[in-house]
Amino acid sequence: MQFPPLSSGILLRRYKRFLADIELPNGEQITIHCPNTGAMTGCANVGDTVWFSTSNNPKRKYAHTWELTQTQAGDFICVNTLRANQLVQEALENQWISELADYRQILSEQKYGAENSRADFLLKSDRLQDCFVEVKSTTLLMENGVGMFPDAKTERGQKHLRELTNVAGQGLQAVIFFAILHTGINMFEVAKQIDPKYAKLLEIAQNQNVKILTYKVKMRLEGGTPQEMVLNQKLQ
Repeated sequence: MQFPPLSSGILLRRYKRFLADIELPNGEQITIHCPNTGAMTGCANVGDTVWFSTSNNPKRKYAHTWELTQTQAGDFICVNTLRANQLVQEALENQWISELADYRQILSEQKYGAENSRADFLLKSDRLQDCFVEVKSTTLLMENGVGMFPDAKTERGQKHLRELTNVAGQGLQAVIFFAILHTGINMFEVAKQIDPKYAKLLEIAQNQNVKILTYKVKMRLEGGTPQEMVLNQKLQ
């Protein structure tokens, strides 16, 4: 996925969930839009570098959108939650996800399940059962390169696991896809200490043949500026 032209500043604070103040290299302070309503634990530390895009839409109150955090340790984190599904779709279309490479038809935001859900993706093939995929953006970095999901209790995530478990029970394919959007993460674990119910539901889902996939992003820079991010590195 190619980024639009990005500029950078230093994070001063994030507030009201949707806003952040940053300082530009020339000393000017501006307010930008934060497209991530989550906890953003470890992704919004004062002093981190914020990479942002700029819209030409005159109707926008805040023209700039927070896309990436570059931590003081040098890691990149994609904090724009809209990018996760875009990255997964690109990976599916390019057959970078080996476990799902035989599916040729990719449908997004498909209604399904007993709890009125929308699957991030419904994959179809002439010779395979339909496959429902739920994508979870994973950015929480713990010690020793371990990434975890969720970073807060998630009733929505619990619902998705119940839906996927039911789908698998019907003989269809079901996948929970953890998109690792933090370049410093090298291993993945479920955050049992944060949401034990989610962890239990994930265990039940796995026992019912719901597939768990974890793939990590790679970043391409030019002159220190992020240019492209792809989701094609499988974590064991």
